[in-house]
Amino acid sequence: MKIALFAGDGIGPEIMDQARRVLDALNLPGLVVWEGDVGGAAYRRHGHPLPEETLEMARAADGVLFGAVGDPECDNLERHLRPEQAILGLRSNLGLFANLRPAKMFAGLENMSALRPEIARQIDVLIVRELNGDVYFGEKAMRTLDDGRRQGYDVMSYAEDEVRRIAHVAFRAAQGRKGMLCSVDKANVLETSQLWRDVVVETASDYPDVELTHMYIDNAAMQMVKDPGQFDVVVTGNLFGDILSDQASMCVGSIGLLASAALGERQTDFGTFGMYEPIHGSAPDIAGQGKANPMAMILSLAMLLRHSLGRENDAVRIERAVAKALEDGVLGGDLGGNAGTVEIGDAVLARM
Repeated sequence: MKIALFAGDGIGPEIMDQARRVLDALNLPGLVVWEGDVGGAAYRRHGHPLPEETLEMARAADGVLFGAVGDPECDNLERHLRPEQAILGLRSNLGLFANLRPAKMFAGLENMSALRPEIARQIDVLIVRELNGDVYFGEKAMRTLDDGRRQGYDVMSYAEDEVRRIAHVAFRAAQGRKGMLCSVDKANVLETSQLWRDVVVETASDYPDVELTHMYIDNAAMQMVKDPGQFDVVVTGNLFGDILSDQASMCVGSIGLLASAALGERQTDFGTFGMYEPIHGSAPDIAGQGKANPMAMILSLAMLLRHSLGRENDAVRIERAVAKALEDGVLGGDLGGNAGTVEIGDAVLARM
């Protein structure tokens, strides 16, 4: 088993250190761990945010654990040299098209949510977002109309094979959870969404054990705060997924607890190749101070073990240890507590 660790910038190295401690504690047989440079740190050492050796390391690995990129000192660089290009380049070069964003309310943290506690405690949803298509990647431009007015346009489109492959990911995810999948679109007004819905319905025939429902994006956004407990797995396109996944994140109460995965089609000897990262940024304002909450990084490691290495028991072991630490009141500054980065890592290890 081969894992590549890319710590990156800001708090990335600090939280990656704690994830590495958890990984080492598992003592997995036959595990090889590589470390590579990305982001601003890579630019300083190699002159590029995604050096070729880092990319080759990722291609050879069964899974990538990614910290964070972003460095204010690099803001004036040309766009292709900025730290954020590392993650975009990895997604593109590695063919990562399926973004998995779990959002679950941990016991004892209900008051951290913007929702009422009795509603917040229902949250346990996995949002599956398509990453490579939709309006973000369609034809776009600015033009001047014949009457002199400026007009911007962005083309939203999906081909049926793009929809089908993300649908398969979502159906398989639902099979491993409660067996419920809600497909979110805007088929009442968008032809792109009508194709999306048609293809998802066609794909459903391969998964008779999964209950499929459909919801328009505006209603889904409302239902996510009104009755989040009705959702198990949600699958949607790039634009709608961008919005819903961030909304679900804030319903939980802190982005410091939320992991994510970006999966491709390549199968390894153990599972599906993917890149895993916390959804928060590099937080340069607290970098090097030992204040960062590493739980999202540790939970990202759990996702890597589950999806790319096929080690479900180890993933569950980590997730339960994180939940127990939170239940016992080990809280970082993002949750109103004063536990530091290493202290939180110690707490998770002790409960493992």
